[in-house]
Amino acid sequence: MEGFPKISRMGERSILIQFDSEISENMLRKVLFYKNRLERKLSEEKLQIINTYNSILIIYERTIEDAYSAFLTINEVLSEANILKKDSGKVYRLPVCYSEEFGPDLHVISKRNNLAVEEIISLHSAQKYLVYFIGFLPGFLYLGGLDQKLHIPRKESPRQTVEKGSVGIAGSQTGIYPKSSPGGWQLIGRSPVDLFNPKQVPPCEISPGDQVIFEPVSKLEYFQIERAVQKGAYSLKFDRK
Repeated sequence: MEGFPKISRMGERSILIQFDSEISENMLRKVLFYKNRLERKLSEEKLQIINTYNSILIIYERTIEDAYSAFLTINEVLSEANILKKDSGKVYRLPVCYSEEFGPDLHVISKRNNLAVEEIISLHSAQKYLVYFIGFLPGFLYLGGLDQKLHIPRKESPRQTVEKGSVGIAGSQTGIYPKSSPGGWQLIGRSPVDLFNPKQVPPCEISPGDQVIFEPVSKLEYFQIERAVQKGAYSLKFDRK
C-alpha cells in the first residue's frame, strides 16, 4: 500500500507510527483520523497516544511483553481505517492585544522583514491557523498557516520568562504561551484567555485539527476580558467548520 505508515518500537514501552515526511493539512487529517481509531481500539488498555505533524506515539504503562501482538493490532487498525474521513473540528476566535507593551519584538520583525508594525498585525490576524499538535507546554498550540512574510527565526538568546498568554512567532509557526515560562519565540502580542486549566475536563479545550483566528483587541478590551477570565465568566468563542 503506497504511503502506508512505518511502525517501529521505541524503547520498552512505546511504539512509533511514522507517516510520510510532508507537513500539510491533509497529512494532519490522516494522522488524527488514525489516532482516533487507535484510541477507540485500545481504549481498554492503559496507555497514552500523542501525535506530531506526521507521527503517532503510543506509550504503554508497562513494558511491551508481546511486541508481535501489539504490532499486529496496530497494523489491523491502520489497514482498516478510511483515511478520507474528515474531522468536523471547530474554529476558535482568540482575542489578542498587539500593543508594544505586549509585543516587544514587533519592531524586530518590522526591521528584519521590512514590514510596518500595522502590516504585521494585519497579516497575523488575517489568517486561519490549523492546530497541528499540542506540546512543549500543556496547552501550547503549534499552529500552521503563518503568512510567509512573517517568517522569522527564534531569538538567539531565549528570554528567562515569557508571560502567560504571549503570542509569538518562530520560523513558520505562531503560537500562544499557556503559562509563564522561558522561551525564544518572537513576541508580537498577548491574549487574556486561558488555554490550559487542569481543573476543567478536558484541561485544554482546543484540540489538534481545530483552527484558530486571532482577533485584535485594544488594551481596554484586553483587561476587560482578563477580568472576566479571572471571575470564570468568559468562555472561548468558536464556530463550527
